[in-house]
Amino acid sequence: MFEKFGREARAAVVSAQDDAKELGAKRIGPEHVLLGTLSNAEPGLRAVLDARGISADGLRATLAARTSEPPLGADDAQALRSIGIDLDAVQASIADNFGPQAWDQAEPKPERGIFGRLLGSGHIPFTGPAKKSLELALREAVDRKDREISSTHLLLGILRGADPATTDLLGGGDAVSGLRADLHAMLDRAA
Repeated sequence: MFEKFGREARAAVVSAQDDAKELGAKRIGPEHVLLGTLSNAEPGLRAVLDARGISADGLRATLAARTSEPPLGADDAQALRSIGIDLDAVQASIADNFGPQAWDQAEPKPERGIFGRLLGSGHIPFTGPAKKSLELALREAVDRKDREISSTHLLLGILRGADPATTDLLGGGDAVSGLRADLHAMLDRAA
């Protein structure tokens, strides 16, 4: 399927992988494919996105804010308290011993496999919904009888996949429906 991807669409998928790694994700989700698509949009798509106030920088900031939340929250504290562990005391002790930024600086050592090779340093897998959005991008191109998958088809595939988190990132169901209509109108004008 990847051979049917146009230049911008290929760049979007590569960017999705890089963005997921940069944001500390263990898997590439539709939100990363969305970010890669926004970062590599062809001019017509860029105009539609700009008109709707959708930008790669804005999405990247939103995703970074979501992934930089504290590693343990109120639910975790309550669960630990039920077995006799005071999370606040543990966090205070860590801050006292290692400094106030200890949580932000902590990085696990890379895992090593057989013969000492690093594990997980390269490829990270796509989630099911991300794979589905790529399949749906192909369907969008086929339905329109287009010869290759563009970044616009990628975005249509993401929208058609209706991942709840991605729909939320784009402003909800009504915004997604409007964007989808705008994208089809843009492709119709170009045909």
